[in-house]
Amino acid sequence: MKIKDEGELKKISEQAKSMLAPSEVRIQIGAATCGLAKRAKALKEAIASEVKKLKVKAQIVEVGCNGMCYQEPIVEVIQKGKPKLTYGAMTAEKAVPLVKAIKDGTTMRENLLFKTEREEILTTGESIGYLSDQASGSLPEITEFNKYPFYQKQKKVVLRNSGRIDPMSIEEYIACGGYRGLAKALRMSAQEIIKEVTDSGLRGRGGAGFPTGAKWKACQEAKGETKYIVANGSEGDPDIGMHRSMLEGDPHSVLEGMIIAAYAVGASKGYLYVSNNYPLAFMRSKEAVRQAKEYGLLGETILGSGFNFEVEVDEGGGAYVCGEETALISSLEGNYGEPKPRPPFPAQKGLWGKPTVVNNIETLANIPVIIAKGGSWFSSIGIKGNTGTKVISLSGSITHPCLIEVPLGMKIKEIIEIGGGVPEGKKCKALATGGPSGGVLPAQSTSLPLSYDELSRAGSLLGSGITVIDEDTNMVDLAHYFLSFFKEETCGKCTTCREGVKKMYEILYEICQGHGEDGDLALLERMSQPMSDGSLCALGKTVPRVVTSTIKHFKKDYEAYIKGKK
Repeated sequence: MKIKDEGELKKISEQAKSMLAPSEVRIQIGAATCGLAKRAKALKEAIASEVKKLKVKAQIVEVGCNGMCYQEPIVEVIQKGKPKLTYGAMTAEKAVPLVKAIKDGTTMRENLLFKTEREEILTTGESIGYLSDQASGSLPEITEFNKYPFYQKQKKVVLRNSGRIDPMSIEEYIACGGYRGLAKALRMSAQEIIKEVTDSGLRGRGGAGFPTGAKWKACQEAKGETKYIVANGSEGDPDIGMHRSMLEGDPHSVLEGMIIAAYAVGASKGYLYVSNNYPLAFMRSKEAVRQAKEYGLLGETILGSGFNFEVEVDEGGGAYVCGEETALISSLEGNYGEPKPRPPFPAQKGLWGKPTVVNNIETLANIPVIIAKGGSWFSSIGIKGNTGTKVISLSGSITHPCLIEVPLGMKIKEIIEIGGGVPEGKKCKALATGGPSGGVLPAQSTSLPLSYDELSRAGSLLGSGITVIDEDTNMVDLAHYFLSFFKEETCGKCTTCREGVKKMYEILYEICQGHGEDGDLALLERMSQPMSDGSLCALGKTVPRVVTSTIKHFKKDYEAYIKGKK
């Protein structure tokens, strides 16, 4: 069906809300990659079999990750007049007592984490209630989700729908306020949209932190009738998976952000670039595009506005360097993914030589909410110069590896506590922020706020994740591991990067083998500056950071290898 105007969109939203809080039972199963890795499919089959056996009228729905990867597979039970119940670490064997409790009208207490009585629809200010007035305060002994330790300090904007809706259902996305930001944007001028984005203070979430409004304005003012929007989902960082989780859990939020961006800058075609390491994210993104076309939210005269826009989902080769926008553009053009000199910047001369906006998918997922609620609302979150929230993947020596979203400005120590802190018996030795090229900071850096500027001054980056490193890790081994990754990922275009990474890796290898020499550290530091100055993209510019930062903060680890010849 084609949605012709905003009135029809609101009507579908009202009708679709019954899908999220139905009169019959709804059983939601976390089926993102983290859930599937812990046998969510077998759990779903077991629940379906038991539902059929006991003749329970129930809808079984696959949803994305709610961030608690350590509790997967997660199951949520929604019954009319009762709070939504969230269960963690479920197994196929637990299907029998779970479905029996549903059938009997009782509550299975084993594996029960928390309850939810009401959920906010962020974009519209409405809410989804699960209880009748008479049942208010049901199951008082069970913790409410917003008081559950994992959620207390989080602020969900980008991840507002992940784990709540079926990512393969455009109706459920619309029920949660989806495409209302687009409808509002189509009533505004391009200048008004760009002003809202500028006023919000939104900075690119890819790591560089360039103001999004400024990038859009540059493209909007660039000469040329043909312009493009590119959503950068080329996540090459090892052990992160942030983009994957977003697209697996809520692909329409990125798509809606792309459409609004296209309307603002005057683009008629967009590309959603997804790494081929993420087949499920790729599939769900393609389905989101298909559904949006079917509903008239992509294609010609969107919502009766006269605005035309198409999106194509492109599967990238998974190269780390394609996270850099000019390398990504080169890959989209069918060429080898390697960076180009700037200027000209893509906003003036990008894809096929046309003005192009390249935005990180996290950046784009913020856009529908910014337009729906206003730039001033968004700028009230976070701190001055670092507004809004940031999605962070917590990994390494952490009790609960997870995906969280917190206001910018929060102390890193508090963020680590959300993941349960360092495992008992361990001590934090260092932090790696912003992926492998972000640099390594000592343990006392946990007192720093999560901020582009503060982390930059400390010698690191604000990127996709925080890796906690404990005292059992030798920092020379860590640097060597990261250099082995970069040695395979450099595109080879810049001599400083191609030869510099190779030489740094060789020196670190010799040190780790007990063959290090007294002048090695000075040589590594001396090499770092020409590599940073002479490389075109962030890969070559930031690779030396992992070496120089570990030498700066953990020189004793290097000396133990070199002087001890171990």
